[in-house]
This record gives sequence, C-alpha cells and structure tokens, in this order.
Amino acid sequence: MTQEMKGLLLEDRWAPVTSEMGFLELGAEQAAQAFATWQRGLPTSRDSTIEVSPVSGTLEQALSSLLPLSGGETQRRLFIPTRSAWTAYVSSQWTGTDATSPMSTMARRLSIRCLRVVAVPHTLRGDKGRYGSVMLDVFGPEQPGKISNTVRVVEVANDGGRWVFVQSGEPFPFEQVEHYQARRVRDRFTFEMLKDYLRHLGLSPFEEDFYMPQGSRAWLIQKTGPSTTVGKEYTLEEARAARVL
Repeated sequence: MTQEMKGLLLEDRWAPVTSEMGFLELGAEQAAQAFATWQRGLPTSRDSTIEVSPVSGTLEQALSSLLPLSGGETQRRLFIPTRSAWTAYVSSQWTGTDATSPMSTMARRLSIRCLRVVAVPHTLRGDKGRYGSVMLDVFGPEQPGKISNTVRVVEVANDGGRWVFVQSGEPFPFEQVEHYQARRVRDRFTFEMLKDYLRHLGLSPFEEDFYMPQGSRAWLIQKTGPSTTVGKEYTLEEARAARVL
C-alpha cells in the first residue's frame, strides 16, 4: 500500500472486492429485498432462484459469505449495515465489485441517493501493480427530462499511464474546489479529500467499526439455477494474485 493511501478498509486485505463499493441511503434488509425484487424481474433471471439470507458476525466473516469469487455471472451480492443511514454493497466478481449500474438503478427505482466509492492505490511498477484511482459518484432519483440520474462525479485515475481528472454536476458546499486546479493532476482529488467528502455525507467507509453494528446482520443475495453462468471460481488469494496485490 502506498503512503498516500494508508488507512484503506481492513488494510486492503479484501481488495479487489472492497476496492470499489456501493452505498445506498437505506436500511440493509430493505435494500437487499428491493435489489432481489429487481433481479427477479429481469429476463436473465427467468429460470433462476434468487435467495436472500441473513449473515451475522464480524465484517470479515460477512465478506467471507461472498466466497468463492466468480469469473462468470455475479453469483453473490452482499448488503452490509453500517453505523449510519447508509448500507454498503459489494459483490463476488473476482475482478472486484462493479457498483455503477446497481447503484444508479437502485437510486432511480427507490428514489434514494446511492454512491459509488473507489479507492485504489497506485502501485504500478513496470508491468506489475495496479493503476491508482480515487472516485466518488453520486446517483439520485430520476430527474424529469434527464436521461442520467448521476448527480455528481469527482474522479482522479491513472488511465493507462496518464493521470486524468473528471468532474460533472454541481459541487457540494463542502467540496474543496480550489484543489481542482492543482498543477499535478493526481492532487486534484486525493484519498484524504475523498474521506472528507464522505464524512460530510455521513460515511466512514474505511473504518472497520463503521460496519456490522452490534446486533445487526448483513444480507446475502445468491443467484442459482440452470440459466446462471457460473464460470471459473477463485479464492480471494487467487483473485489477489491475478490482480498483482
């Protein structure tokens, strides 16, 4: 882990699963049940069974319910309660959680706010390591006359060797907009800025004790059936090795 990103969730032990996460401004069980209802209505789920099961224990025990990680269709998705009004979302894809479409869709369907949060340290050396990124995407209810329900995007990422900064939508009052003109692109939106923005939104997603408050349960959605494309399965260690972690 690079010095500039010290303090990632669980010291980044669960990357790539937790390198990208979704957050829904809704209770965990309600979010999971609503997600399952949406999935059951999809044509691709016609011959499948979609079950919702409670998961107790620590954060790492909850994350373990996603294993093995899947190389084909996403088999498992986990909704984790927090010490806030937000519920975290991660999935069993071996390449890491992809939160964009699920969070955009859930925000539109339920008329709530949803987030996509990405924090990946830049560790690339030669042909080994990862391209770094710090991203915050905010989705909201459907807006009349607008195709997209994206409310705000602030992102810095290394795109194949070149750092790029992207923003769209109206800045929140708490944003440090003066940094967006920094000469060095990667300084325009840092990990510390991401954490600060999330604190203003009521989240502390890189702290282990933010999740699984005492007496709470996470909710696992599992899809099975003849039409489900399982693909190759991976242990967490295999997925991390393949992503050069």
